Amino acid sequence: MALSKRTPRPNAIRSVLAFTFRHWRRQTPLAVGIAGAIALSTLADVFMPLFAGRLVDALTLLPGDRDAALHAALTAFGAMVALGVGMVVMRHIAWSGVIPFTLRIMADVGQDSFHRIQRFSTDWHANSFAGSVVRKITRGMWALDTLDDTLLLALWPSLVVLIGTMVTLGLHWPAMGLVIALGTAVYIAMTVMFSTLYIAPAARLSNAWDTKLGGTLADAIGCNAVVKAFGAEPREDERLAGVVDKWSRRTHRTWTRHTRHSTVQLVVLLLIRSSVVATALWLWWRGQATPGDVAYVLTTYFVVHGYLRDIGMHINHLQRSVNEMEELVAIHAEPLGVEDRPDASQIRIGAGEVRFDRVAFQYGGHTTPLYRDLSLTIRAGERVGLVGPSGSGKTTFVKLIQRLYDVTDGRVLIDGQEVAATTQQSLRSQIAIVPQEPILFHRTLAENIAYGRPGASMAEIERAARLANAHDFIARLPKGYATLVGERGVKLSGGERQRVALARAFLADAPILILDEATSSLDSESEALIQEAIERLMQGRTAIIIAHRLSTVRTLDRILVFNQGRVVEDGSHTALLHRAGGLYRRLFEQQSAPEPIRRTGG
Repeated sequence: MALSKRTPRPNAIRSVLAFTFRHWRRQTPLAVGIAGAIALSTLADVFMPLFAGRLVDALTLLPGDRDAALHAALTAFGAMVALGVGMVVMRHIAWSGVIPFTLRIMADVGQDSFHRIQRFSTDWHANSFAGSVVRKITRGMWALDTLDDTLLLALWPSLVVLIGTMVTLGLHWPAMGLVIALGTAVYIAMTVMFSTLYIAPAARLSNAWDTKLGGTLADAIGCNAVVKAFGAEPREDERLAGVVDKWSRRTHRTWTRHTRHSTVQLVVLLLIRSSVVATALWLWWRGQATPGDVAYVLTTYFVVHGYLRDIGMHINHLQRSVNEMEELVAIHAEPLGVEDRPDASQIRIGAGEVRFDRVAFQYGGHTTPLYRDLSLTIRAGERVGLVGPSGSGKTTFVKLIQRLYDVTDGRVLIDGQEVAATTQQSLRSQIAIVPQEPILFHRTLAENIAYGRPGASMAEIERAARLANAHDFIARLPKGYATLVGERGVKLSGGERQRVALARAFLADAPILILDEATSSLDSESEALIQEAIERLMQGRTAIIIAHRLSTVRTLDRILVFNQGRVVEDGSHTALLHRAGGLYRRLFEQQSAPEPIRRTGG
């Protein structure tokens, strides 16, 4: 769906605030303490003008009794100083409490988001930009900082002042209380409507393009080797310029709406100020207010004016924080896709027998199933090759064993245990994977090898590397096993990355091994070293090999030939090769046929 036509989310404020308050409840005593301290601090702004008015009255209404005037003035002055000191102390306590309060929430949200994203389905990750996901999390975390400050340290004290002022003025002069109340209500209602109905839709779009910008940058930078290979730097510059242009236009519109909103707010504040001053003069003219009362009203209004002006800014900040947290909150509301059952147990794989029992499977969005009533058994310790045309179901077969997807019908069992009834972590920790294109972390070689068994000793890591024929090239590196491999292992050659992946599988020592043709794109020397390591790795394990080159499956115990989601042939290399008209024989002959010699004219 195009970003410019995204479906609006009218309940964004509700969902974001509910998300935030759930995290507040984890620290309820601290949240209550901060709110109480800031309320006490803010009450000083409510009563300070009252004592300022009494100070003026003391100086103007008692001219004949200077001692009484001085005493009254000093009493008012002392109350103002005490209020000021109390305000400073309480505000310091509140702000000091907000620091650990917000940091704890930001840390929790970051960790919870990472925990959830790690457990999203393979499909979710295949359809998401890593850079965009990172941007959603980091932007949302910092928006939480703004949101906490806005709610606890800005909007809450503003409400305390406004309500306290309306009550104190209304008890003395109902007309003045009514003017303040109506002006405040109109101002806040106008600000909320502008923020939610006028600014929020534009901000939502500019944030979406901000996410798109982060994803585009990460995609191009992560694939820089491909960009260089095709001399495509100008093309990527142009692609980014297009995204930046749309982001700039969307952001310009958002900022313009903020500016217009600010101007309207100033106009409304001017009208409220004029109404308050006019009412104060009217009360004085009618003899219902002393000069000190007028000073009290004007000072009170100046305080209220500052809070009203700020409350508009705070509501804008609140809306902006909501917009920036929207995508983060949506991540937490999204289903995982493949989830552990509430009663899931730890699987224990011993022999490593794999059985598909009348399995049906259909990818989401596809109209026809890939598998229909697929039943087969791979015996414990058997070495099995999966061959067949692209899209025939080989890769899906091993993904269902790992439970990267849930079957539509039927069961997948390992040693008689249904994988859907076990925890994903316990299942995958007992299956070693060596992919065709191994992915390494930007960490040391030792850390990458030990990823399947993080508590492994250095001696165990080196032993695994020797078994994978990786120790020699690692030992030649200046930092040896402490060498950082670069993002996704870019500092290593394809053969070196493959041997590190094999060492990782050796160290994991899992009873089930899955290989996705680990030698299909390597030079002959690397292929020989890796093939030798693979032979060692398969010993004593149930091994399933997705074979792209059929020459690599000749020595396996058994070969399953897939075609359109069905196992159409099953047998050893020799048996399948002698099957007249068989698919395996045809595929093997196609790969074994000598290349025709092309003659060119001379």
